[in-house]
Amino acid sequence: MKISIKTAACLALGLFSLVSAPSSAADIKAGEQKAQQCAGCHGAKGISSYDGQYPSLAGQHALYLTNQLTYFKSGARVNPIMQGMAAGLSEADINNLAAYFASVPNKNVNTRVKTPAEGSAKFAMCAGCHGSTGEGNSGFPRLAGQNPDYLVNQLHAFKKGTRKGGPMSAIAANLSEEDIKMLSVYLSTLKPGK
Repeated sequence: MKISIKTAACLALGLFSLVSAPSSAADIKAGEQKAQQCAGCHGAKGISSYDGQYPSLAGQHALYLTNQLTYFKSGARVNPIMQGMAAGLSEADINNLAAYFASVPNKNVNTRVKTPAEGSAKFAMCAGCHGSTGEGNSGFPRLAGQNPDYLVNQLHAFKKGTRKGGPMSAIAANLSEEDIKMLSVYLSTLKPGK
């Protein structure tokens, strides 16, 4: 049986995500209290505005959030603001924040534009890891309803190599500027779900 490189990379990342699952039960109430310090950038309950700088965290997968906060804390993912915010978080804080944001429904969706058909065609290559409707899969983020400008910025970061992400770097390297814009707008128009 032949497996594509993309499928193999997604499977490898999925296995890594399972290995790096949180080790203790999370306290959603404690996460909600801790999340108050996140509201200035990520919005009340983790639903950010459409200014493009910050992602919505509400409805994101707990494992993905746990991994990203751990990467910021360790310096494996570079962002001066988030590294500073994560530096003082304990493992319990990280698990609690991730559980809280995962528990909050995100109804954020871009209704300012019509869903572009071109973006739908490009999204086919993303569905293996990010789900058929952009809902994400465990260690892979939910992209549906995310801010389109934020998505553009992240795809640029993967393309330039300033954000590392295994297959994402290779995928983004093959996207044109027009592809990035169409794909980001398309994803922002999808209804977030779990």
